[in-house]
Amino acid sequence: MAKRFAGIDIGSRTIELVVVDEADEILESHQADTGFDPMAEAKKMIAGVAFDRIMATGYGRNLFEISFDASTVTEIKAHARGARALFPDVRAVIDIGGQDSKAIAMLDNGRVKKFEMNDRCAAGTGKFLEIMARTLGFAIDDFGREALLAEKGLNISSMCTVFAESEVTSLIAKGENRREIARGLHASVIRRAAGMINRVSTEGDIAFTGGVANNPCMHKLLEEKLGRTIRLPDDPQRVGALGAALLAKETA
Repeated sequence: MAKRFAGIDIGSRTIELVVVDEADEILESHQADTGFDPMAEAKKMIAGVAFDRIMATGYGRNLFEISFDASTVTEIKAHARGARALFPDVRAVIDIGGQDSKAIAMLDNGRVKKFEMNDRCAAGTGKFLEIMARTLGFAIDDFGREALLAEKGLNISSMCTVFAESEVTSLIAKGENRREIARGLHASVIRRAAGMINRVSTEGDIAFTGGVANNPCMHKLLEEKLGRTIRLPDDPQRVGALGAALLAKETA
């Protein structure tokens, strides 16, 4: 019987599970909210899913390793491997998730050459955008589309989440258009993301992974800011799990 290899990415907001075969074909893909008990959600997700080996990544990977006696891999390596599988010619990845963001440069063989990570501040992450969307009264799924309807966007000087929220509240009180504020907030996140990418990679197409890649304004502004083509996976959130599954197979 052909062997099956699974990768599970336990993120701050969602958990993804991908199962591949020996030919690297995706056999199954599942997603669930992380919730308040990530291990309970992970246990439910893998129940009934057949695999010979599983590898975990994401912020909850160490707990998963203890709970399920599984091997683990860093998000950096997992996203690099997943992006490489989807876009063989890409040599850079920007991953913006719920609680951190990462810029990764890869060698021709797909191994990580250099990376930069922001995991100490919510600014520049999905959490920042989530808080700002709520402050402006937008649903997070609509935030990017609404921001794209702005004409130019207002300048947001604060990158700290607390100060930015205060600045946004002040702009609302002055009667500024919510869409213009939203566009300015997206631009502030892009400035940080573009800086990270430029410090690790200066040419070629870039794969955009993580939940924030589903935001159309982030995609458009990042491409404009960098002057480079941004490649979007069909499901940006499962790239880490895919990479973990492929690495589970390759290290078996």
